[in-house]
Amino acid sequence: MSDRVLARVARRETHSPRTVAMAVAVVLVILALIYVGLEIVLDLLSQPALLIAPADALAQLTEVPGLQPSGTVIGIGLIVSVVGLVFLVLSLTPGRLSKHRMDIGDRAVIVDNGVLAASLAQRISDEAGIPRDRITVGVAHRVVDVVVTPDAGLPIDAARVRLIADEEMAGYRLTPPVKTVVKIAAPKEQEFSR
Repeated sequence: MSDRVLARVARRETHSPRTVAMAVAVVLVILALIYVGLEIVLDLLSQPALLIAPADALAQLTEVPGLQPSGTVIGIGLIVSVVGLVFLVLSLTPGRLSKHRMDIGDRAVIVDNGVLAASLAQRISDEAGIPRDRITVGVAHRVVDVVVTPDAGLPIDAARVRLIADEEMAGYRLTPPVKTVVKIAAPKEQEFSR
């Protein structure tokens, strides 16, 4: 398989299509067109309008630029602006799935972020001697957050944890590479029952 085809397949597996957003937009446009068509048909049949007759709506739209901004006009303008901004952001930003690509020679291996997090947490637990339930790992597109919550009175060497995490993540050869951030949280207070 060529490098171009491999890159294309890997991108399809790590990026989300905008199918849902597109379907919502199409349904909204279709509903709006159905409503406008229904109002026009009712007007042609000399029946009362459901909400507003097309001629009245057009007359009101032509008067809007000359009106002083009222709360209704400002509210409608804000709603339309927010909806437009949401669709603009959806159309320009890539949809990312919670997956990464591992560079393994001429093969593409796609791994879920949850698998990466579990594997890294287990390695830190095994090598640093920290109980697995005291390690929380979050994997994002460019950053891996490792939070270690030690038992009260047990010191944790943050540099050693960072070294283990960096070695493990380097071994995965992720594309794009990720930065590891290690945080040592305050020890949890142990509850004693009386």
